[in-house]
Amino acid sequence: MQSQQYQINLLAMQLVLFGCLWSPGKLWGEARTEVSSVGESGQLNVATCQFPVSSDISENAKWIRKQMRQASEQEADIAHFSETALSGYAGVDRPDMKDYDWNLHSVEFESILALAKELELWIVLGSAHRLSEGHKPHNSLYVINDQGNIIDRYDKRFCTNGDLRHYSPGDHFVTFDIHGVRCGLLICYDIRFPELYRQYCSQGVQLMFHSFHNARQKPGKIHPKIMPPTAQARAATNGMFISINNSCVKHSWASLFITPDGLIEQRLETDRPGVMVNCVDVQKVYYDASREYRMQSIQGVWNSGETVIDPRSTDRLGY
Repeated sequence: MQSQQYQINLLAMQLVLFGCLWSPGKLWGEARTEVSSVGESGQLNVATCQFPVSSDISENAKWIRKQMRQASEQEADIAHFSETALSGYAGVDRPDMKDYDWNLHSVEFESILALAKELELWIVLGSAHRLSEGHKPHNSLYVINDQGNIIDRYDKRFCTNGDLRHYSPGDHFVTFDIHGVRCGLLICYDIRFPELYRQYCSQGVQLMFHSFHNARQKPGKIHPKIMPPTAQARAATNGMFISINNSCVKHSWASLFITPDGLIEQRLETDRPGVMVNCVDVQKVYYDASREYRMQSIQGVWNSGETVIDPRSTDRLGY
């Protein structure tokens, strides 16, 4: 009887483990199928956009509206733009933010909101965000829904030393859901801090919008070589899709769309404007070697299986 009960218990454990590892819509043993219970598909068409960001607010806005229309024509649900896409990047595209035309900024921003509503298109828009007198602006990503409303804003948390001369760092994470897909936001230098990805991972994020401005670089700079593999590692170790884009002013590196197995699904041409649309499907199973132990690692359990109590294990000087 005891042997029979053991076999029943073992079978039950195997079924649970199999479900955690292989059932579509589950991640690290955590159920993700609730999206379909409210009529959501778990699928999202993402337009990753790049154009030559400049100090000209109106020219940037023209590019944004043009690429919004291109994204809509390709049946995208959401268009993702680069860091400071509307405002231009202080210290690179413009010397600073001292004489920035916030009135023109507001006019062009309103036109983008109106077009989002007209096209019924979600937007992730990079821009400076004005603060009160005496405070430097944030370097931000706005989340704009398909009714043309701002529903949240992410402010770049890790600013470089150069950034800090022009921008105030942010202090919060942002998550939002579209069609049953949990999304998160990060900006440029944030990629150097895997802890940010881990935090988003623990919040169930399945798709990261990571906006960059790694353009106007001198030839031979290291960034075009290291950014793609760094992003691929972030995707694979956290089991999430990443839309990662960039300004395409020479010299830059091309925008990418990365799947949860760490592979580059598609990329745009380097130093040329473009819009690419990729489908996120959270029900699709990708190779994920760390899925079984990822959540316990995030929670501070840094080994698989059970450790042993053995003097020959604790004696690290003997053989």
